Amino acid sequence: MTKTFSAKPGEVPRQWWVVDVEDMVLGRAATQIAMILRGKNKPEYTPHVDTGDFVVVINADKIKVTGAKLAQKFYYQYSGYQGGLKSISLEKLLEKKPEMVLKTAVKGMLPRNSLSRQQLGKLKIYASPDHPHEAQQPKKLDLLK
Repeated sequence: MTKTFSAKPGEVPRQWWVVDVEDMVLGRAATQIAMILRGKNKPEYTPHVDTGDFVVVINADKIKVTGAKLAQKFYYQYSGYQGGLKSISLEKLLEKKPEMVLKTAVKGMLPRNSLSRQQLGKLKIYASPDHPHEAQQPKKLDLLK
């Protein structure tokens, strides 16, 4: 009789990956990064256990978007007070905080539960090609396959 395999949190091997998103489309890169963070690319994937890997994203300031999204897409923040709604366009946010754009896109592709907050903590995003995670010996991952 075969038993169904269920991964335990302490038994899952973690890998570090470096992803260069220069000239990649925002949504396509975000979906593949979210799959790696969740662990869906591994055979031991278990939905209720964090089986994903760490992802280091570089060159986030050089990511591309299609269509007229640069001028038409807005990000909103509400303080909870009357008149406290702030909005910023994608174009201005890419100039100001390019890491926030990719992090928001990946966050939207993860499930809405406490497990997703744990998985999002394994995402490290940097606007430049330099990152401080060389000690973890990350492997280069090509998402354009």
